[in-house]
Amino acid sequence: MRWAAIYCGYRRITGFLREVLLPMAVLSVQPERRRGGLFRSEDLAASPEEAFALICEIEKWPVWLSFLHSARRASLDAPLELGAEVILRSAIPGEAEELYEVDRYLEGYALSLVGAYSIRRRLDFRIERKTSRSKIIVTLDYPAYGGMLGSLVDRLTTRRRLEGALGDSLVHFKGLVEYARASDESLVDF
Repeated sequence: MRWAAIYCGYRRITGFLREVLLPMAVLSVQPERRRGGLFRSEDLAASPEEAFALICEIEKWPVWLSFLHSARRASLDAPLELGAEVILRSAIPGEAEELYEVDRYLEGYALSLVGAYSIRRRLDFRIERKTSRSKIIVTLDYPAYGGMLGSLVDRLTTRRRLEGALGDSLVHFKGLVEYARASDESLVDF
């Protein structure tokens, strides 16, 4: 009798989670390019070369990526290329300081970082050319542990904050790239 009551209570809770909370969490997340990853893009009124040059300045990432506290290359004298190591302190769940490795680098087009100790941690930047304009596409992926319940809690808390921060960060990036391009034109009247 006691086990039957526990089982019925368990079924009510899982039914509530499945029918009420899970659809709320799924509907609140913006469309994602990859399953589980955060995806954002922004059109830029700048050349792809200018945008990619700003992406390659890793030490300046915390200026426009609001979820990063600090970013630095492990060896400052080594060029940014495949296999280069980057150390990030961020609001992404996990250790306070994470080591990432460049696993894809195409000059003027793509930079991809993957976690050195967990390949499920990933940060991808891609620049697409659109005539004289360009488009930046950023994908952020990290693991959510704890099964279905852990994933649900992550979607309702951390992932929402990171998604908003990623969107705001791309607006900051757009402002930095476009301001650098138009800085001379803005003070012509004065």
